[in-house]
Amino acid sequence: MDRASAIELLARATTVHFASSTAEGEPVLRTMHASTVGDWVLFHAAPAGEKMNVLGRRAVVSAEEFIASIPSYFVDPERACPATTFYRSVQVHGTIERVDDATLKTKMLAALMAKHQPEGGHVPIEADHPLYRKAIDGVLVFGLRLDVVDGKAKLGQNRSPAEITRIVELLWARGGAGDPRAVDLVLRAHPKLPVPRFLEAPDGVRLVCAMGEQDADEATEMLRGTYWQEGTDPKKIRRSLLGSSAWVGARDATGTLVAMARAISDGGKRAWMYDVIVLPGRHGRGLGTAVVRLLLDHPEVRGVDHILLNTRDAQGFYERFGFRTRTVSPGSRLSEMILERTNGKVGVPSSYLLASVDG
Repeated sequence: MDRASAIELLARATTVHFASSTAEGEPVLRTMHASTVGDWVLFHAAPAGEKMNVLGRRAVVSAEEFIASIPSYFVDPERACPATTFYRSVQVHGTIERVDDATLKTKMLAALMAKHQPEGGHVPIEADHPLYRKAIDGVLVFGLRLDVVDGKAKLGQNRSPAEITRIVELLWARGGAGDPRAVDLVLRAHPKLPVPRFLEAPDGVRLVCAMGEQDADEATEMLRGTYWQEGTDPKKIRRSLLGSSAWVGARDATGTLVAMARAISDGGKRAWMYDVIVLPGRHGRGLGTAVVRLLLDHPEVRGVDHILLNTRDAQGFYERFGFRTRTVSPGSRLSEMILERTNGKVGVPSSYLLASVDG
C-alpha cells in the first residue's frame, strides 16, 4: 500500500495494537484507542503505571482491515491449500515519545472524540478552557512519529488474471456482507484485469459496486436540485445515501462520479429503488442502464420478489427492465412502478441485463 492509504487505514481504525517492552525485557502488548494528528500516531493514559515504563523504548503500532475470506473452491475444486483471506494492514515503527505540548495534546484528544463520538454532545476541547485545562495538563499523551510506515494489501497479487477474475465473479455471486466492497478493492489492485462481464460499462467508465462514506459528499451535491429531492436538507440526503442497502455508481477516467443508483431492501420480499441519476451532460451514453443493471443484480436486490420505484418522466426507461406502472399520483404526476420476479428471476431476459449498456 502507498503511504497515504496506509495512514488513512490507521486513522480510521477503531482500535490499534500497541507492542513494546519494559526495561526488564518484559513484553507489552495492548489494544488501544489512537489518533493520527499531523505526523504522529498518539495515545493517552494516566501518568502512572505500565505505560510510563515504555517511554523512550522501541514500539510497533498496527491495525488491520478484513476484506474477504476466499474459500479454497474459489480457486481449486479439490485442494484445501488455496483458501486464504484478503486484508489490508499497516504498521508504524518508532520510538515512544512523551508529548507535553498542550496544543498537540488538545488536538489529539479532540481527534479522539471526533472519531468515537462524531455526533458531538460536548463542549469543544480547547487547551485553555476551564473545563479541560486541568485534565489536559494531567493526562499522559505519548506516541510515535509517522516516519516508518509499512502498509500491506493482500488482494490476490500472487494469482493469475484468470484466477482473480474468477474470484471477483464468485465474490459478487456469493454476495456476503462486505463482498461488493471486496470486489471494488480487488479490481483497483488489478487495474489491468479485463472487466468482468457483470461490470461492463460504457468506454472510459468504471462501475463501483459499493459506494460509501468517501462518495457521500459528491453524491449529495449531484442530487441537490433534482425534483425528487427538492426541499430536502442536504444532511438528510447524505444520511439516506449512507443508509442504503445497496448503492452503486459509475466514475469516469478522471474519477468524477457520473451516475449512481441505490436501493433499500429487506433481502427477500421487497426493495425500493431511489436516486437513479446521471450527471447532466452525460446522458445518452448508457450510464443509466449500466448502474440500474448493476443495482438489480446487487446481492441485496437480486433475490427479492418485488422492486418498486417512483418516477415522473422515465417510465419508458424502466419499462425496458421489465417494470410496469402500478399507480399514478394525480397531484405529483409520479408513477409508482413495480418489477415482479418469478423464482428469483427478473422479468426480462438475463442476457439483456448482463450485456446491454448502450441505452
